[in-house]
Amino acid sequence: MKKVMKWVSNILYVIIFTLIIAAIIVVISTKSSGGEPQLFGYQLKTVLSGSMEPKFMTGSVIAVEKIDNPKSLKKGDIITFMQDQNTMVTHRIIGITKNKSKLQFQTKGDNNKSPDSDPVLAKNVVAKYSGFTIPYAGYVLDFANKPIGTAVLLIVPGILLILYAVINITSALREIDRKTKAVEAAQKD
Repeated sequence: MKKVMKWVSNILYVIIFTLIIAAIIVVISTKSSGGEPQLFGYQLKTVLSGSMEPKFMTGSVIAVEKIDNPKSLKKGDIITFMQDQNTMVTHRIIGITKNKSKLQFQTKGDNNKSPDSDPVLAKNVVAKYSGFTIPYAGYVLDFANKPIGTAVLLIVPGILLILYAVINITSALREIDRKTKAVEAAQKD
């Protein structure tokens, strides 16, 4: 039974410690990049609409990688592009047009009935979907962007780690006390 409890204790420690590290990485990455967290060279984007469902559910986080050469894109690729100065969209390429020196992409959300009204200029393509999605994690990233979210994501795991340490120390002190009493009882006999 003690071995099982030790294993459970160690697993809980690893989980809590991992959560703290993950929270710190997400918060620092989000704050340092101005709201667009990056991890291992991939930019994390939150899916804000259902236009790409069922591929990406609303609230999911997708990883995209920066595109250096839009000419490498092909029909069926999922790209993130600037729709206007304030709006980024992630949709699938359904057609490619080359007019003289202009490269344009016709895009469509998988869940939309019709293609996007305006073609996407190659210069407006920001990134390509990497194939990595975390469902509903966007709600956490959105929360992390808020001051209260930053505090909660850093403080709560820290408190959990402190509570875990207190429980372990208390348990160790009880064990020492029990062994001390056993030794004292053995010496009296």
